[in-house]
Amino acid sequence: MTLALVAGLLAAVLGPVPQLPVHLLAAIPGLLLAMIDLGCLRLPDRLVGVLALAGGIPLALLAPDRIVPALTAGLLVGTAYLAIALLPGRGLGLGDVKLGAALAFLLGFAGWPAVAVGLGTAHLLNGAIATWLLVTRRARPIPFGPALLLGACLGLTAV
Repeated sequence: MTLALVAGLLAAVLGPVPQLPVHLLAAIPGLLLAMIDLGCLRLPDRLVGVLALAGGIPLALLAPDRIVPALTAGLLVGTAYLAIALLPGRGLGLGDVKLGAALAFLLGFAGWPAVAVGLGTAHLLNGAIATWLLVTRRARPIPFGPALLLGACLGLTAV
């Protein structure tokens, strides 16, 4: 059902563009990653790789002029997230770093506004959840993958 909602949202907002099948295909490993991260706070490297390759290769073929901005977005986000992950306090896991870099790379094909909206939304979502957990004194680890994936979906549809 969730896949149908994501597919419907992407199809309704993006319309019949050549990138639509690529995004629909990438939604499958994306939803699997969200479910796994919610269940066990893990983001399997192979599945993140499938997401990046299943989306990145076709997008690069469809828009070769966008490869440099996409790679730059992935590198910048990956570097920033790695720096955060290395800070004490275990704020981000390495799976979050890899997923964030992969999603920034994919969003980079849509442009910098998509990257900003996608990542900004993810941080706003998890910030709100963290605040709620602190206020209700239910502190526990929060998976960041689902927020990253939802943010990426919204980033694609917002531009």
